Amino acid sequence: MAPAEKLNRSGRRRPRWGWYVFLALLVVPVAEIALIVAVGSVVGGWQTIVLLLVESALGAYLVKREGARSWQALRVALNTGQMPGRELADATLVLIGGTLLLTPGFLTDIAGFFFILPLTRPITRRWLQGVVERRLVDRSGIIRGEVI
Repeated sequence: MAPAEKLNRSGRRRPRWGWYVFLALLVVPVAEIALIVAVGSVVGGWQTIVLLLVESALGAYLVKREGARSWQALRVALNTGQMPGRELADATLVLIGGTLLLTPGFLTDIAGFFFILPLTRPITRRWLQGVVERRLVDRSGIIRGEVI
């Protein structure tokens, strides 16, 4: 058992992700405010507000467009009897990216655009796939390798 993982009352290990969420809820808003203040001191207060509003409008447009594309691809995959793994991952990434774009700030907008844009979504999809595979393999005791 890893030193950071402790047992709860039922004898099962408690997940560590709770600490990551707690830290993110503390660190991200502070970093966002610091970055907004830094940008505001360089370009001006009103220009910073306009920039944040333009990012939000562009993000809303992209979420609508990419969400519709993801939904259409998911419907096509289901209607043709294909396994919709890639389409579900894309829809999930668009949903997460849209949520990040709704949060005011530059850091979350950058992450949101990375999740939504068609050029960067495959990179994010591969990263997400790797995370899910590692979690499943770690929990199931499966040893990855080739069978000959």
